[in-house]
Amino acid sequence: MRVDLFDFDLPEGNIALRPAEPRDSARLLVVKPGEAPELSDRIVRDLADFLKPGDAMVFNDTKVIPAQLEGFRLREGAERTAVSCTLHMRVGASRWKAFARPGKRIKAGDRIDFGSGAGEACLLGTLVATVAEKGEAGEIELAFDLSGPDLDQAIATVGHIPLPPYIAAKRHEDERDRQDYQTIYAREEGAVAAPTAGLHFTPELFAKLDAAGIERHFVTLHVGAGTFLPVKADDTADHKMHSEIGHVSTATAAALNAVKARGGRIVSVGTTSLRLLESAAAEDGTVRPWSGATDIFITPGYRFRAVDVLMTNFHLPKSTLFMLVSAFSGLETMRSAYEHAISTGYRFYSYGDSSLLFRNDR
Repeated sequence: MRVDLFDFDLPEGNIALRPAEPRDSARLLVVKPGEAPELSDRIVRDLADFLKPGDAMVFNDTKVIPAQLEGFRLREGAERTAVSCTLHMRVGASRWKAFARPGKRIKAGDRIDFGSGAGEACLLGTLVATVAEKGEAGEIELAFDLSGPDLDQAIATVGHIPLPPYIAAKRHEDERDRQDYQTIYAREEGAVAAPTAGLHFTPELFAKLDAAGIERHFVTLHVGAGTFLPVKADDTADHKMHSEIGHVSTATAAALNAVKARGGRIVSVGTTSLRLLESAAAEDGTVRPWSGATDIFITPGYRFRAVDVLMTNFHLPKSTLFMLVSAFSGLETMRSAYEHAISTGYRFYSYGDSSLLFRNDR
């Protein structure tokens, strides 16, 4: 499909730079597809009003790590050059794939020091890596001198929370982001971007959903920095998705299949949970235990197997995530929903408001 079909005008003022306080006070646009889409303006703490006893909500319990590293290239006979790297996928005990800037000036074999001048000493005083491989579009593979837990501790010490570029361009990361850019149920370390639909949940909202008979289950998808990359191709068929590592346990798969068997719905909290569940689902909709990398790219025409309802924030023009929600509820439905959201002041993207989308089965 043509990428420009997913374009729309988004005023800068609609992009949120801070989350709502309290978290569950964010606005919630409820979208029910049809010939005339039904749009309802509510708030997140009203979520239980639109779900039924026996429905199951699926959350991504990945935990964001401070994966933004600032350092200097060390090359014999050359001046030190500032380098910025965003880790996006771990590929070994001592190795990470990363997006580097300025990518063109980095070569395989270069040494990069991320520890010196970081303001506080990390393990062994420095965090140094060798560029083991150089790929396309600024992607490199870093082989760190440290490994395993020692490397994790060093990254936690010198790294920064990798705020999305549309926020980072307007303000610096601060201590508030360490808490704001993390769900209250984050558990499995490895993400470099938050599963942002989950940022709206509070203990009070969980209690309300429990009282309404809504089940709660968890999967893990370590969100990569590729989620921030724009679609540069003119046609969706020419866009390459970056892989992300995920896991669906045997117990969670069995619980979700039981929900479907008794007529309940699977409600995905976020596009990350949805992409993982759809990767794990068989043709008949059965959710299988699953572990590995997924690069699933969902555009209109995709037949959803597992997920019935999607809670998700508002996405940017021509993004893979706007393509996904257009596949879920229909392109024209989402055009109408986003036009309404923009005109009525909904806040977009990571720290923004949310929507509850019902699947279009027509």
